[in-house]
Amino acid sequence: MSTHAKRERLLLADLLEAAGPEAPTLCAGWKTRDLAAHVVVRERRGDAAGGIVIKPLAARLERVQGEFAAKPYEELIQLIRTGPPRMSPFALKQVDEAANTVEFFLHSEDVRRAQPDWTPRELDPVFADALWRRLESTAKIYGRKSPVGLVLRRPNGQTAVARKGTPVVTATGEPAELLLFAAGRQDAARLELEGEKEAVERAHDADLGL
Repeated sequence: MSTHAKRERLLLADLLEAAGPEAPTLCAGWKTRDLAAHVVVRERRGDAAGGIVIKPLAARLERVQGEFAAKPYEELIQLIRTGPPRMSPFALKQVDEAANTVEFFLHSEDVRRAQPDWTPRELDPVFADALWRRLESTAKIYGRKSPVGLVLRRPNGQTAVARKGTPVVTATGEPAELLLFAAGRQDAARLELEGEKEAVERAHDADLGL
């Protein structure tokens, strides 16, 4: 496993362990046990994980994920920590870094920001830049269902267009906050939205994300 993905994996495992199996998350309808099961199934059960994006497979995914959620919570945490089996595509460093860095970061925040006493995590500049690069390359996918034009802007002026169109809403914030916003965690993201009042409300309530 490579640097960012490995660190975020271990942080997520620690957060899930500390929170316990019944803690809330930002993922609607999921407690920490369900989130842990999702992470494990995504890496270890490719036959079911396709249901994340392929609707005809969703029922199978739900069944398999339910089976994993019924396992001892400590076992799920250990499976996350140890990573995917050797034959899994996620075991390849390049795939791990590309597919898991953002995934694990978002799910760590799903756990952290669902708690009443959470505080923003301070990211080192290298990791913040890595998140921004990922967001730049996927912005249009995240924003494809936005009902308004949507521009994502860092405080340093770097921008990414998530959705072309008018009226335009500009979201300004650090890469982590912009990523959370674009990934459908608008309520939990700390940033500024500029634009017409109605357009800002529509962007805030939009079904953003992959």
